[in-house]
Amino acid sequence: MALQEEMEKQGIWLFKYRSFLPLIILFIGTVLYIRTEMYPETFILEGTSYEIYFEMFCLLISLAGLGVRIGTVGYTPKNTSGRNTSQQVADTLNTTGMYSLVRHPLYVGNFLMWLGVGMLTGNFWFVIVFCFFYWVYYERIMFAEEQFLRRKFGQQYLEWSKDVPAFIPNFKNFKKSNLDFSWKKILKKEKNGLFALFLIFLIFDVLGEVIGKTYDYNYFLIAMCTITGLSYVVLKYLKHKTSALNEPNR
Repeated sequence: MALQEEMEKQGIWLFKYRSFLPLIILFIGTVLYIRTEMYPETFILEGTSYEIYFEMFCLLISLAGLGVRIGTVGYTPKNTSGRNTSQQVADTLNTTGMYSLVRHPLYVGNFLMWLGVGMLTGNFWFVIVFCFFYWVYYERIMFAEEQFLRRKFGQQYLEWSKDVPAFIPNFKNFKKSNLDFSWKKILKKEKNGLFALFLIFLIFDVLGEVIGKTYDYNYFLIAMCTITGLSYVVLKYLKHKTSALNEPNR
């Protein structure tokens, strides 16, 4: 099998199981975070007054990644930029909004979301390995997606892709979306992201306090986790039991 076909085959397989990557990152990150808490000398900021600022910085990076996802999904039509795992879906080719800056904005957003979590471990080498692993993993997924789009949209895809970078945004290319921003679509599609981030950061904070036997919990994280958790339950009910979040073609 030629390398091109092999890359596409690997990308299709990884696309189907890409939801497992965060679980791997979370498991390894949790182990390393516990190690950092048990051996504070391994991280220069551990136990200092600057530790809380570093944790908030990591949270901001993760929230920035979620912001990229929101800014992408909120302007897309139905059957594009979805969370499907069985197969590629694209009724239309997105070329405006975030897609005028970078060809794979959702994966940029995912990278930032998990980069913040990775940094929270305080382990420099884990962050380096994570970046390398993410690149190798998603390079194949992006290759498979682009092969699918190239076959489906032909010259239209080639004209768009030649000026839009794959992963590092070029802000000079920005083109306003033809669609209005849909908060309903965001609440329906991205409702779990915000809750998941605050829950992960809260779990790490609680683990750190328990290991250090200080019990000085971050009440901001507790409050936000509670608020976003309750919001998640309400939105999940609205999505599955009502039509309140439905919009035509979104």
